[in-house]
Amino acid sequence: MAQSAVPAPETAAHPAPVRIPLREVLPWAVFAAVLGAVLIYFIGAEQGATSVFSGTWVHEFTHDGRHLLGFPCH
Repeated sequence: MAQSAVPAPETAAHPAPVRIPLREVLPWAVFAAVLGAVLIYFIGAEQGATSVFSGTWVHEFTHDGRHLLGFPCH
């Protein structure tokens, strides 16, 4: 008698999903949100009147990223 490679649904063991507590995820989510906001600021708004650093070195460093993400800068 040939045996099937796929077990029958009645005999297949279904593992329980892993539960991750919110208090373990929340600090990483806040960190990711703050980091994302800082990156968007430097790529999208670090020039002109809102500039934190003097000069144009941040603008020139993020220049191609601005155009790739659709931010106008010229």
